[in-house]
Amino acid sequence: MGPIEEKLVRSIEAVGRWVEDRNYKGYEYSDGLLSPLHVLTFHNRFLERCLLQFVRLSPVNIRPVVGVKPQESTKGRGYMAWGYTTMFRLTGETRHKEKAAECLRWLDENKAKNYEAHSWGNHFPFTGRGGRIPRYEPIIVWTSLIGQAFLDGYEIFGEKRYLEVAESICRWICALPQEKTSRGTCLSYVAYEQISVHNSNMLGAAMLARTARITGEPEFRNLAAEAMEYSCARQLPDGAWYYGQDPKFHWVDNFHTGYNLDSLKCYIESTGDQTFDGNLRRGAEYYMKVFFEKDGAPRYYNNKTYPIDIQCASQAITTLAYISDLFPEAWDLAGKVAGWTIDNMQDKTGYFYYRVLPWKIIKVPMLHWGQATMYRGLTLLLAKTRDGRIRYERSDDRGNKGRLPEEEIRRRRA
Repeated sequence: MGPIEEKLVRSIEAVGRWVEDRNYKGYEYSDGLLSPLHVLTFHNRFLERCLLQFVRLSPVNIRPVVGVKPQESTKGRGYMAWGYTTMFRLTGETRHKEKAAECLRWLDENKAKNYEAHSWGNHFPFTGRGGRIPRYEPIIVWTSLIGQAFLDGYEIFGEKRYLEVAESICRWICALPQEKTSRGTCLSYVAYEQISVHNSNMLGAAMLARTARITGEPEFRNLAAEAMEYSCARQLPDGAWYYGQDPKFHWVDNFHTGYNLDSLKCYIESTGDQTFDGNLRRGAEYYMKVFFEKDGAPRYYNNKTYPIDIQCASQAITTLAYISDLFPEAWDLAGKVAGWTIDNMQDKTGYFYYRVLPWKIIKVPMLHWGQATMYRGLTLLLAKTRDGRIRYERSDDRGNKGRLPEEEIRRRRA
């Protein structure tokens, strides 16, 4: 095992222990409305946003002072299960399988109560530019990402229940409001009104497409194609995507772009539909060119570096590792981002800091936003790193002893 792998393994083990020692509970970046001070907002949307931002942007952790307690995290459990599944594939160690199974069991039992099909939301209310989302109300982002963890569990462990949950998730997605246009259909962010956002729409499409590949359900595949057409038809000429088409959503950021690229690659691989190959290429080239400093630090926006946010780091590692089989330069960049993040944002106790500002590091530990997403990203990068090393070590089976894999040769020549 080389130094890169050793560094990844140490980091993965440390953050995993930190999460497990806290029984998968923690703070989140938008949990400020759990404060008893919420009553003083009188349910005024502007005041709610002020309270939420006051807690979120505080340079110190004021949550204990304002009465915000650590909570369960549905997406945190999903991301940890995803990482455990990857670690089991790499090591064969039963402990990883048992931890993954426990997280998926918890998610199965703790789906949103007000919907028959499987879906999940936050353990806190949220008020933002798009409106209010009540506590526990499911959203397509969390639901689709958790669904991917169930599909990984099904494919690696062969557990039939995991596929049943995935199909249930897809039924919930299909029942969402839809914005139908002449250039595709946008799946809604939430179930109670139409909110059109690109990353959530594409995440839903990816979940539908991957499940359809296994089950053969045409409704899932057809809706996935319509949803992907909507977002790809609205990709900007330089390869970027706005968060959403409504003018209030006209910004371009790192981790939502990562969601889009992950989803598009998953859709293409699941369906064999090459219609959007060019969109993936343009998006990946834009992403790698715009969102990273030379030392690997992830930028938040396309036109602004700070705050350097742990969610941008974790999603960048995930996305770059995931697309590296198509874009070999992404593997080097993923390693650079991971190294920078471990060196600059991982505490000696194992957890990752929330944000780096020009003048201060905000060390508040967020559970899903920082720890679980980093666990998933680092385990995926470890898998890609180890798979690449094994391919290299086995290359002499074809009489090419000491020869680099062909994709590595092409990358270096470029």
